[in-house]
Amino acid sequence: MKIAVAITGASGALYAKVLLQQLTTLSEQVQEVAVVWSDTAKLVWEQELGNQDYAKLPFKTFAKNDFMAPFASGSSSYDALVICPCSMGTLGRIAGGISNDLITRAADVMLKERKKLVCVVRETPYNLIHLKNMTAVTEAGGIICPATPSFYSQPQTLEDAVKTVTGRALQLCGIETNGFRWGE
Repeated sequence: MKIAVAITGASGALYAKVLLQQLTTLSEQVQEVAVVWSDTAKLVWEQELGNQDYAKLPFKTFAKNDFMAPFASGSSSYDALVICPCSMGTLGRIAGGISNDLITRAADVMLKERKKLVCVVRETPYNLIHLKNMTAVTEAGGIICPATPSFYSQPQTLEDAVKTVTGRALQLCGIETNGFRWGE
């Protein structure tokens, strides 16, 4: 499987960090990972996590306006796009069919090719516009996976709680993470 990860400037850099860490350990299932950052994503990462560890990631990174990236075309062999965290502005542009950067273009490609698009939305509370945009993306074939941790697995740390969301997002793409499964 080839997967693209888009990171927006929504609060929740820890979700992106944990997702990318999980992907580094899944090489037997994931052939390739590509990453694209919004203008403010790295700034939010630095503010919330207090580091620039994103520079140490082993994945190929594409510029936000690099429309030559393979996953910007339906002819590419990428299987999924996870936007984590997904800002409401990004979600709104996807819902409106506006492909003004690589993130929204990649989302448009996933939808038109009937491939996996998972938006880990990070906002609270939701307003009616947010809900309508989530509905539009869902009706187009995308999956809304709110950054809402579950607690029945009894997470012991903040990162454990975050893994309940990022692991679920990866499972929605068809990647087995060996995370908690109810009743198993």
